[in-house]
Amino acid sequence: MSDTGYFAHESAIIDDGCTIGCGTKIWHFSHIMRGCAIGRDCNIGQNVVVSPQVVLGNNVKVQNNVSVYTGVTCEDDVFLGPSAVFTNVINPRSAIARKDQYRPTVVKRGASIGANATIVCGHTIGQYALIGAGAVVTKDVKPYALVVGNPARQTGWVSEYGHKLKFDSNNEAVCPESGQRYKLEGGEVRKLI
Repeated sequence: MSDTGYFAHESAIIDDGCTIGCGTKIWHFSHIMRGCAIGRDCNIGQNVVVSPQVVLGNNVKVQNNVSVYTGVTCEDDVFLGPSAVFTNVINPRSAIARKDQYRPTVVKRGASIGANATIVCGHTIGQYALIGAGAVVTKDVKPYALVVGNPARQTGWVSEYGHKLKFDSNNEAVCPESGQRYKLEGGEVRKLI
């Protein structure tokens, strides 16, 4: 760790005006652009670009070759798998500047996005949702939803530990790892206290 409280590999580029939390690690050939806010204990893999004004919460894991473009906010405990990519304009053209048309994307607490997934801008990924590898997300994803494919479709529900939930006749399920209990009601899943 440096005196800044975070570690950055010597090949990483960190522009002025960034806020980076204590315990965060930024690896080889990554570029953290101006005005980013990165929380505590994050891990930014190699060859990652974090564009201007992106917000990453605490304990966010960004694997190698991920592109996080302006307009994206990731809350605490988000996982971004290798080569995942976000967009920020719905109809990009090289010859037409559309920086004033960026659409915000929010990835809620604890959600995971699989390797090579694409998140089309303007959507919210619900808390603890799991986006399968290679999925192309073109609409909002509910909390605890499991989505796969192109375009991404919901195929089930997952626990906070990422296990597929199997609901009984009372629409209740138990995570096999944590023992946490969940209830399915009205097309939504919630954790029982």
